Amino acid sequence: MAKLSKKQKSALAKFDKTKVYSLEEAVSVVKDITYTKFDASVDIDVRLGVDPRKANQMVRGSVTLPHGTGKTVRVLVLCTPDKEEEAKAAGADYYGLDDYIAKIKGGWTDVDVIITMPSVMPKVGALGKILGPRGLMPNPKTGTVTMEVGKAVLEAKAGKIDFKVDKFGIVHTAVAKTSFDNEKIVDNAREVLQAIIKLKPSAAKGTYLKSIYISSTMSAGIKVDTKSVSL
Repeated sequence: MAKLSKKQKSALAKFDKTKVYSLEEAVSVVKDITYTKFDASVDIDVRLGVDPRKANQMVRGSVTLPHGTGKTVRVLVLCTPDKEEEAKAAGADYYGLDDYIAKIKGGWTDVDVIITMPSVMPKVGALGKILGPRGLMPNPKTGTVTMEVGKAVLEAKAGKIDFKVDKFGIVHTAVAKTSFDNEKIVDNAREVLQAIIKLKPSAAKGTYLKSIYISSTMSAGIKVDTKSVSL
């Protein structure tokens, strides 16, 4: 077992590992036990009562965080020439088509969000093995395959995030930075949690929200009372 540092021991002494906290209390604890020198991300992990292997129990969606993500989002728009000006005006960092497809095939993925058009998807689909594992593959369900590329760029820059349940039935996503005020972290986390709740599959039986943990980069996870975030 790895030896705990003094900072880790001090952090663990600041909360009760057996206690279940309200969302507001959990956020306060996470900020109190974060000791990184950089501006750490605040993450939530939500275990759901679904079987992700079944298509009718897949939970996937997107949400625009009220206070943004706290990081600069680099956006690439893969589009036809007639849409390039729209992408540029909306603030896309990169826009174009064949040149960027060639760059991606060569291993370049230095972006956070990729937006494209339905007519371009056959070309983009060929990049699935590269983009899929990195969570960069555009998808109509998350609004990243659209004719309204300008609107999609603005949403991505404003703090729109995508989330998807993994094969273990867990949704993991960053919701803020520890430099945010407590209230802003709570607002962002609640927005994501409400979106997840609304996406409950009709085929899912039993308890849907099994557990919620909130943490920061390298901190311990704080258990959140599911009743404190229910609709």
